[in-house]
Amino acid sequence: MLVHLSIKNFAVVKQLAIAFEQGMTAITGETGAGKSIAIDALSLCLGERADANSVRGEANKAEIIAHFNLEAIPAARRFLDEMELTSEDDENSCFIRRIISKEGRSKAFINGTPVSLQQLKSFGQYLLAIHGQNTHLQLLKEDHQRNLIDGYAKHSDLMAQVSDSFRDWRNKQQELQFLQEAAQQRADRQQLLAYQVEELDDFALADGEFSELETEFRRLSNGQSLLEQAQTSFYHLYESDEGNALSVIQNSIERLSELEAHDATLSPIVAMLNEASIQVEEAAHELRSYCDHLEIDPLRLQQVENRFSKAMELARKHSVTPEQLYSHHQQLVTEYQGLNEQEGRLENLMSEVDIAKQAYQLAARQLSDSRTQVAEKLAKAIEEQIRQMNLPHAQMRIQITFNENKAPSAKGQDDIQFLVSTNPGQAQDKLDKVVSGGELSRIGLAVQVIANDQYATPTMIFDEIDTGISGPTASIVGGLLRRLGKRTQVMCVTHLPQVAAQAHHQLFVTKLTDGNSTETHMLALTEQDRVDELARLLAGDKITDSALANAREMLKSCESN
Repeated sequence: MLVHLSIKNFAVVKQLAIAFEQGMTAITGETGAGKSIAIDALSLCLGERADANSVRGEANKAEIIAHFNLEAIPAARRFLDEMELTSEDDENSCFIRRIISKEGRSKAFINGTPVSLQQLKSFGQYLLAIHGQNTHLQLLKEDHQRNLIDGYAKHSDLMAQVSDSFRDWRNKQQELQFLQEAAQQRADRQQLLAYQVEELDDFALADGEFSELETEFRRLSNGQSLLEQAQTSFYHLYESDEGNALSVIQNSIERLSELEAHDATLSPIVAMLNEASIQVEEAAHELRSYCDHLEIDPLRLQQVENRFSKAMELARKHSVTPEQLYSHHQQLVTEYQGLNEQEGRLENLMSEVDIAKQAYQLAARQLSDSRTQVAEKLAKAIEEQIRQMNLPHAQMRIQITFNENKAPSAKGQDDIQFLVSTNPGQAQDKLDKVVSGGELSRIGLAVQVIANDQYATPTMIFDEIDTGISGPTASIVGGLLRRLGKRTQVMCVTHLPQVAAQAHHQLFVTKLTDGNSTETHMLALTEQDRVDELARLLAGDKITDSALANAREMLKSCESN
């Protein structure tokens, strides 16, 4: 429950601290005094977007701190645990702090830890529910009516099944549509790829083969020149009688070796010549072996040249380098196989779409049946409540119709209508065609009370939901709120004494001005203060003895209930 609210420099509030109690609390005050200021502040603590205009004129920032006791709200404690936001001092205590700068920037904290607005909204749903003056107008919308029925039914498994089956059907439909739209383009591509892949398959170039072909082609095409030059080099290195390279080096070694004894600096030169002699001799042997094994094969040359030329031709045809031809071939094969698989996928997908559609329709019908069963119970519950609010002849019916022609959605295919009649002999019709504003307010309140029975919101705030009602009906509405306050925390901004008298506690909002600035204050009323305030609500500015007596009687009567 909400324990305390602190507001600083917010709108017309300079500084305000309010303690809240369990039960029903009425908030009253003159028109324009700022009775809804606490609700606006709490809305920011629930993640509503901030407005720079809400910062008091002379201040740099506005600050709102809300203190909640979570002892009876296990879902809220679990949320804090999961987000690692639990207070280290007291796991049942939670402080929400919101700061708004005059530039419009905003910061939010839970137990001192910065959080996002989305986290605030997610957490706020466990703490309180705010019902504004126009909340009852939501009843006229089919989406809201559907949500009420689903919430009352608590068939989340059926709703998830419909949502999942709808998503699966839609995804398969989209995939099928994509494949069908691309069918001709895919067929043209398949035809081209079939030709290209077949041509490359026939050529069957291996990985790295082109580099080998290029090397072999150069060797074979220059075979005679290679042989002649290799033989000439061997002759000059090793066999020439007129002085080959090996004999010249060896002669130099002999002459220098004789001189080495006279000059030791020649030793390194002799060593290098010895190494050169060995290298030349080994090179000569390698050249002899090269010449012996070098083949000049015109037939092989023709074969290599043809394959090399074909590789060059195919590379140009496919706009790739010859070295890339093998990998390009593999890519085309992969693409061709993928298109063939898509063709098969198209045939299978048609069947899958039909199966997914049937699964969705079955789930939607099961959800519709569940809604139909619950609708009767919910209508009866609403009817019982509004009959207690000075609508004794009210009749309520919720009509659920499974509409096969309705566009499928994740929420099913039901047409939902809340039908009501409020007077004897009056035909039941849609809410917006039958009920007045006051009657709609009463129906809306009944729905909120019933919804709270289902969701057990720890704190409920009603902002002048009694607009449009008066007299005995106001007393009945006040009694309903009082009974609601016995099992949960209820706050109600009201201008009706019949409603305010039913409260367990009462706060009075007043506005003070010095001509230059305005401040709003909120005061907890004593029992005598409540009598005076109720008398003001009954009689206006001029409070009479009869109004005071009436106020005392109202309080006494309410307290006895």
